[in-house]
Amino acid sequence: MMCLVSRTGRELQRYDMGRRLVVGCIPYRYKDGNGELEVLVISSQKGHAMMFPKGGWELDESVEEAALRECFEEAGVVGVVECALGKWSFKSKSRGIFHEGHMFPMLVAEQLELWPEKNLRQRVWMKVEEAREVCQSWWMKEALDVFVERLTSPTLTKQDFLN
Repeated sequence: MMCLVSRTGRELQRYDMGRRLVVGCIPYRYKDGNGELEVLVISSQKGHAMMFPKGGWELDESVEEAALRECFEEAGVVGVVECALGKWSFKSKSRGIFHEGHMFPMLVAEQLELWPEKNLRQRVWMKVEEAREVCQSWWMKEALDVFVERLTSPTLTKQDFLN
């Protein structure tokens, strides 16, 4: 059974040289019928921006566990976290402090009807091009570009995606 309450507070947050460590995912699936790639974006809590699920990496979890937790809490999806797309240093709009963001692709296995932030966020499946247009964070757009490049590279195999 999964907990339907999001973690809150900053007591367990990881920091490195004063930067808060955050973890995010690009949830994806292949649409039935035509096999077209879709990614899942979510609204911010205040509903003014679209982004990929992300949040604080806590002391009691691995980076992959944090990525899975954030996808569950914010987007209501579970799946397989694949190899890291990279890390980015960015400045928080709300607090004006620097963060280090780690991004992963996640192949979605299940989309849940109930999840902790269901009443706070909207979730929308869309084509990569649409997601790139609506995503508000430059670093998430870069992660999306890395993800697409990885998928379209003729030299990579499926095994290269897994941790």
